[in-house]
Parts: sequence; structure tokens; C-alpha cells
Amino acid sequence: MTSSPTPVPNRRPLALAALAAGILLSSLPAGAQQGAPTYDVILRGGTVVDGSGAPRYRADVAISRGHIARVGDLAGATARTELDVRGLFVAPGFINIHSHASPVALPTAANMLTQGVTTELLNADGGGPLDVGEQLDALQKAGLAVNVAASAGFNAVWTSVVGRSDRRPSPDEIAKMGAMIVANLERGAFGVSAGLDYKPAYFSTIDEAVRVLAPAKPWRTFFTNHDRLTPETGFSSRKGMEETMTIGERAGLVPLFTHMKAQGRERGSAGAVLEMMHRSTADGRWVTADVYPYLAGQTALAALIIPGWAQDGGIEKMRERFRDPAQRERIVKESNEAIAARLAGAEFIVLNETGRKLSDIMRERGLATAGEAVVSVLETEFPSAIMSFGAEEDLVRFLKDPEIAIACDCGATADTRWHPRAFGTFPRVLGRYVRGSRALTWEEAVRKMSGLPASITGMVDRGFIAPGMVADVAVFDTATVIDHATYDNPTQLSEGIRVVLVNGVMALRDGKVTGERGGAALRRTAHMPSRPLRLGVPRSVKASGTLAAEGGGAPRTLVVDVSQAKGARAATGRVRLDGEGAAIESVSLGTLQAGDRWASVTGRARLGRGGEERAFTLVVDAADPAATGGATTVVLTVEGMEPVRGTLSARATVKPAAAVKR
Repeated sequence: MTSSPTPVPNRRPLALAALAAGILLSSLPAGAQQGAPTYDVILRGGTVVDGSGAPRYRADVAISRGHIARVGDLAGATARTELDVRGLFVAPGFINIHSHASPVALPTAANMLTQGVTTELLNADGGGPLDVGEQLDALQKAGLAVNVAASAGFNAVWTSVVGRSDRRPSPDEIAKMGAMIVANLERGAFGVSAGLDYKPAYFSTIDEAVRVLAPAKPWRTFFTNHDRLTPETGFSSRKGMEETMTIGERAGLVPLFTHMKAQGRERGSAGAVLEMMHRSTADGRWVTADVYPYLAGQTALAALIIPGWAQDGGIEKMRERFRDPAQRERIVKESNEAIAARLAGAEFIVLNETGRKLSDIMRERGLATAGEAVVSVLETEFPSAIMSFGAEEDLVRFLKDPEIAIACDCGATADTRWHPRAFGTFPRVLGRYVRGSRALTWEEAVRKMSGLPASITGMVDRGFIAPGMVADVAVFDTATVIDHATYDNPTQLSEGIRVVLVNGVMALRDGKVTGERGGAALRRTAHMPSRPLRLGVPRSVKASGTLAAEGGGAPRTLVVDVSQAKGARAATGRVRLDGEGAAIESVSLGTLQAGDRWASVTGRARLGRGGEERAFTLVVDAADPAATGGATTVVLTVEGMEPVRGTLSARATVKPAAAVKR
């Protein structure tokens, strides 16, 4: 099942006979009657940057019932709302795959909409609730200005079972944690996130992490991790990333380095890190990452500075150790080592809540070292801090790499003391690294914000401007798009994002938030695998035979013969499902995505003879781990209808077969 703004049951067959009788056509809006506007929205005359990385082109974009209906010359068409976007770029809505969104801010999400973001992936760094399904239901009920998806949080699961102390879990506890991860994938989680640099998940061993994650392998998803930097490795970023690769590969998940860095003493080593990534991918073990365009991060002051053994058991246990002179001396010494190895020094550590520099606190309290100042602050406070870590040359190399997505390590917020990335990340990339330094092209940057994060997470109906895709759209002005948030004034809104549609609903117009709540809680299924974005090659999918639908009903006949040439903007071919006296047949196709014996295509289909056109998404999965005897699983979702899910009698063929080893 694809992500949809209108939740529908997973496993009930589509009533083709009802389609033939015209019963379902009564749900059409008044605008579909003769003489009424053809579409809900038309964006006229813009420059389309479709999210694939392909060259931009001029076209109108029509939207109907929350989906992209047509892309091209629509001079003869009309819509209820028509916007002249000549001179502006029309892109897929940006997908933030590392979100710390505040639930109370998601109904408005002004800081994200003004960046062009339409979807946020929650539970970053391993956090979040233990029940993703309940989380998504509650957020949907409260209203959403943007879409939300969620990861299963490794840290949350580990803490709930093992606790905050450094101890070894039993085999039963390992099994329990693995079952909790899988339960959340069954509830719609898109992947598994971790923050092994944060305590107490920091105390887990590589082998324990692999054993907890291994049950998730059949879900063909990703493992994103805030890499663990330890004293034993000299706080090496590269060693931390190697560990993330090891855990992901051994567990059968795609490793994802989150908010990627070459920090502290390893500044200048981006080339070596990227070579490590590329070598693994060339060997068939795909590795990916995300990055934000800043040289400072934000987290709890204690988290990455106070040694792990001193944090064993939680905050009060840590403070007890501060009161012991011998332990305090050791903590200060090791904290100084962490600061020297990871960060740029006390002058560049700022307590977020007060804006005070750690170096100022040292002078005020007569302290000789940064480590002493950190311990002194933590005796009575537990603040967050903004800490500088990196070098511009490394950041630019990471931004340019085609396997690395843009993410903000932020989310919808109303907090007035935040890192500027929460208000500026995406426009900052566009304004400073595309228009300004030209480190990226417009096409490359948009791909990193839309199509690539969609492919990494497994989304099939978002991330691209193409017929049948959900109408998450960002329209921006290339001449003015820029961030304004600074470390001193972090809540200044960005400018240049002119229009944002979320599921076809106008969430931002003329750069102003409308207050509409068109967002949806998105859920992933087992047929939405994480996959490299490889749309610059010819690809095809062929499948035909009898489709035995889950839930019973008469067998149907399915024919799929779709291909997309190198450089083509859309796929060509045919999708047809016959049965029970009616048919669903494609009339136009969007983007064909292909992976390891897996393919997906969106488009517009006609329902029955001379019937209504509606958006559809088709998934053909010949690599379904749950299918018996190597059968092909098919999922067909038609706009507003219950999805068809079934098993095809013959094996499908997908080319190229770009395998990802798991």
C-alpha cells in the first residue's frame, strides 16, 4: 500500500463490479461535472525540477484530488485555482528524513513549510515512543500541516528493556527487543533509527545491536545511526561510520550515516570517508547518508562530552560521581579529551537556553579547562548546547556526493532557542550552495531533498513531479531563496519558498502559511524497500498472468509492460487489470522506479469502460521475502479505493536488476 492522505484498509480486494456499476463515481467532487473546471489546481508556466536529477523543463502541472494529474502544456484546461508560476521552479515537496519535530508544532509547521518541507520522518537518533502506530494515530487526530512518517527507535526499545545501566541483556531480552522493532515495522514504521552515541544505547555491543536488528531484515529497510565515537578509537568519526556499516550489513539493513560529519581532529578527511562508502556500494552493499549545511550541531551538553561510564545509570548517578574527588578528576580529564578530539573548543560551545559560551563560564568561575566548566554546569543544570565541529571543505564534499541526502536534524517547532538549521536548512542549500557557490546544480540539490530521501526510505508515491504521484509540491524563486536564521537569531524564517502543497492542499501561498492541515500520517508496508535512486538508466518491468487477490474473490488477469528510456521524462507502456466485469487500465504513466527484482510506477488509470480517470500506484515485487516459492507479489492502489494485493501466477521481470545485498 502506498502512503495516502486517506487511510484505507490494507488487505481488502478492490470491488471491480462496483466500479463497472458506477457506484464509486458518486464520490467525485462537483468539479468533475460537465462544464466545471477540469482540475483542482494548475501551476502554470513554471520550470519543473522533477526530483530525479534530470534536466529542468518548462511545463504546467495539474493537480486533481490530491495527486498530480498531468505535466505538460495545459493551455486548454481549467482549474478551481490557477497560479501563474512563470519564472519560478516547481519541485517535489522536500522530505526531511531526520526530524525532531515537536508534536504541538506539527499542526502549523511554519518553520518547515517556509523551507519547502512537506514530509518529516520522526523518531530520529533512536528516540520516540514504543508504539509507532499509536504515535501516528495521535498526530493525525491532532491535525497536521505536513506529512509525518516514523522510524522504530532502537534507543527507546533498548532503554525500555535493558534500562539505563551498563549491563548485558539476556537472550530473552534480545529477542524481546527484536520483536518490538518488528512490531513497529508492522505498524508502518519506515525503518530503524539509532543513536549509539547516546547513553544508554551507547552501552550496547556491536553483536547485541545486530541481534536486535536482524529480525527486521525481511523488511528490506534502512538502519540510520548517530555514529558512536568512543575514547578507544580516539573519537574517530570514520570508525563510528565503519561501525554503523558493520551493524547494518550484518543485520541485513541499509546503513545510513545521519548528519554526516568529519569532526574535530579528523577535519579534512571527507575524501577517505566517501571512498569507504563508495567502495562498499560498488561491492553491492549500498551505503547512504544525510547531511545538513552547518558546521555546528546541537545536543545535550552532557551527551557527547561526559564519558559513558560516568553517565551509567542516569543523571543523578552522574552527579554522584561528580561529588567524588577522584571520579570528578577523571571525568574532567576525559571530558577535555573528548572536547579536543571532537569539537572546536570552549569558545565554540554555546549553551542553547542562555546563549552563554562555555569559555565565558570558565572565566566567570575561575576554571582552567573546558571539562571543568562542563562538569560545573551539569552539577545543577542539564542544558543543550550548540557545538562547532567541522570544516567547510568537508561539508561541501558531503553535499556534492550523489548518495547523500539533505536533512535538517530538526523539525516543526515553536521553540525560540534552537539551532538555525530548524528554520534555514533547505533554503540555505539552495541559496548558498546552488545559487551562491554553485557547488551543486538546482537539479542535484532538489534530488537530494526529494527523490533521494524518498528512495532511501522506501516511499513509492512521493518525491517526484510525475502523473500519479501525490501532490506534495514546493514552488520557489531561484533569485531570492535563502535562509535568514543565525545562531544569535535562530528563528528568522527563510524566504523564497512561494507555494507549498501538501497532498494537494495549499499549505503555503505567497510565502505565507495558510493554516490548512492537509498533512497525513504515512505508513510503510513490506513492499516499499529502501533502494538506490538510479533513474538515469533504461529500465523496464514485465508481468502478466492470473492475480489471486488476498481476501478472496474471483481471479483477475494482470498485464504489466512498462519501460522508461534513458533521459525520458515518463514511462511508456501498459498496466491493465481485468476481472468481475470491469477493468482498470492506465491512460498515462509517470516515473518507473526499479530495484532488486522490484518495480513501481505511478500514473493515471481509467476505471471501467469510459469511466473516470484516477491516480494509481503499482508495485511489482518479485523479491518479496514472505512470498512462497519465489512468487511475485503485486500491490495496486487506485486513488480513493481499497488496494488490491495479490500473488501473480507468473514471475515478473525487472531490468536492470540492481541488487542491494542484505
